[in-house]
Amino acid sequence: MVLASVAAMFALVVLPLGIVFKEALAQGFGAFVRALEEPDAVAAIRLTLIVAAIAVPLNAVFGVAAAWCIARFEFRGKSVLLTLIDLPFSVSPVVSGLVWVLLFGAQGFFGDWLMERDLKIIFALPGLVLATILVTFPFVARELIPLMQDQSADEEAAALTLGAGGLTTFWKVTLPNIRWALLYGVLLCNARAMGEFGAVSVVSGHIRGATNTLPLHVEVLYNDYESVGAFAAASVLAGLGLVTLILKTALEWRHSGELSASRRH
Repeated sequence: MVLASVAAMFALVVLPLGIVFKEALAQGFGAFVRALEEPDAVAAIRLTLIVAAIAVPLNAVFGVAAAWCIARFEFRGKSVLLTLIDLPFSVSPVVSGLVWVLLFGAQGFFGDWLMERDLKIIFALPGLVLATILVTFPFVARELIPLMQDQSADEEAAALTLGAGGLTTFWKVTLPNIRWALLYGVLLCNARAMGEFGAVSVVSGHIRGATNTLPLHVEVLYNDYESVGAFAAASVLAGLGLVTLILKTALEWRHSGELSASRRH
């Protein structure tokens, strides 16, 4: 069984990654570097990082707030909130992108209002950020909710009893207890944000050098038969994925107790 598992992982993960890097370097390291120095490639990398830099912190804040509310309070609609948090896991990313088009597109619900004020959401950075936020917001919340439900609120209650304010209690008591699970969720959220294709494809308009993120740039180059450029860009995404995997494994190894508690349910 172990041998079969290793063989399957090699065939499904290691081999495809190896092919990506092999094709990226097929015409030499110089061609690989030149492909990544193209203005469209630089713009795609920069846009991907900008979108992730906006979406991931917002999802981290939302995840902490949602976990705090769900783990510490009982309220009507709690099950509905949990369902909404899980919704992006069950809905196609293409549908997630289409939602924003129906709201903010030229023919969308707010389309006329936006055009009157010369505001652009779809086919611009705000649309990319919104689409990315929607498909990635469960990651942080879902890491923190089980952990905070398992943890006692006694330390927080004691801090409040001793006169600490809510913000001080969060920074001094709550955050230290959830920091590794939070970092783990942020890593997963960031990996998904930078690799997202379906949702951002719907709202981007595929404008080269302007609204194409790195995954979309890979598709454009591959469709144009620019294989070296496509695989070079894909290798950057693969490299980011490998870095995320290494950091994820290191976190699991060093803080296995806390992280396993966060995923117990």
